[in-house]
Amino acid sequence: MHSADTRAVRGRFLDITQPVSQPENIASNIRYIEDGLLLCTAGKITWFGAWNDVNPELLEGITVTHYPDQLITPGFIDTHIHYPQTEMMGAYGEQLLNWLNQYTFPTEIKFKDQAYAHEIADFFVNELIKNGTTTALVFCTVHPESVDALFEVAETKNMRLIAGKVMMDRHAPEELCDTAISSYEESKQLIEKWHERGRALYAITPRFAPTSSHEQLHLAGQLKQEFPTVYVHTHLSENRDEIAWVKSLFPNHTGYLDVYHQYGLTGERSVFAHCVHLDEHEWQCMHDTDSAIAFCPTSNLFLGSGLFPLSKAWQHGVKVGLGTDVGAGTSFSQLQTLGEAYKVQQLQGQQLSAYEAFYHATLGGAKSLHLDHCLGNFNVGKEADFIVIDLKATPLQQLRQRRATNIEESLFALFTLGDDRNIVATYIHGENVYTA
Repeated sequence: MHSADTRAVRGRFLDITQPVSQPENIASNIRYIEDGLLLCTAGKITWFGAWNDVNPELLEGITVTHYPDQLITPGFIDTHIHYPQTEMMGAYGEQLLNWLNQYTFPTEIKFKDQAYAHEIADFFVNELIKNGTTTALVFCTVHPESVDALFEVAETKNMRLIAGKVMMDRHAPEELCDTAISSYEESKQLIEKWHERGRALYAITPRFAPTSSHEQLHLAGQLKQEFPTVYVHTHLSENRDEIAWVKSLFPNHTGYLDVYHQYGLTGERSVFAHCVHLDEHEWQCMHDTDSAIAFCPTSNLFLGSGLFPLSKAWQHGVKVGLGTDVGAGTSFSQLQTLGEAYKVQQLQGQQLSAYEAFYHATLGGAKSLHLDHCLGNFNVGKEADFIVIDLKATPLQQLRQRRATNIEESLFALFTLGDDRNIVATYIHGENVYTA
């Protein structure tokens, strides 16, 4: 007998069976089942395979939800996004540093009000789910209330989010500055409250090196030593003016990444957003410490930051996930973000295949978050976060998909033409939390 919370979903399934070290190895690990079945109980996958291989006794007493015309994939994983910036998406005309002062900081001040933070958190989580994103690494604000609000909303969906309070004690408006000591104490309290509570995970979150004093970065490193399973989430080498600023503030370090590294903030659970302008020794440090990069193409284009050299990440064996980076990023949709990622590579004379793009948005993203043991594909035992995609959600897509001769072509058309309209349903921990 199955338990009451067993779910069965039938349809066309696509995933990648294992992490890879080079992009040319992805195709041989693609698993496409034209007619398959997924069973999950208590949020975990208990059986997965072809419909023809199903023992009828396996389905006794279970209602099978069938999506015969759609494509079912693992949920998308967003490795860098700012929930407080949701309301300021599309803010005009500035590059990074001016953009922060003119738009970001005034918006984030409002999140000291927990009711307001909860309102935006609710909108944000629903927008993620509507776009097929089931896991995200999220910036909050300097206010502990902003963290509580986000985790409380995510908890109602049983959603795996990683988030943390911004640590920022200088070079920002007074209303947004904490102190080295208060940031340490508040972060510690939040870690003890939220880290590994249900599916919540915590990230130590210095905004970026210029807004943290030496003392604050030291205490951030101390937190990481005290709580070795928490994450580190920050920005790195996004903008050339930013890099020059870091060098002027930290003249005794060999570069931007060295600031974080010397304070003990690199490592297998450390995710650095952007990394557009890394030096060779920084690429080597990223590899040696098993740190990860969040590639944020829409944001990098919108702020004029530069073109991320994805091929170098592969060459140096550095983990990469995909980030929408809302609100400098202009869409919650990983489909639209992948379309921009392709263009960023084209501008550098590089190609991004449909399978590689899919890897970064699913299993590769899970690996970059040190979660590929529990997320990213349909292997038995993993958490049942998955989405149902309509490849023909618009008349143009219907026309385009008629010409696709295989699943790879269909996938590429989806990534270049798709958006939230393609998401038919989103399942989190085995439960349907969104239906279009």
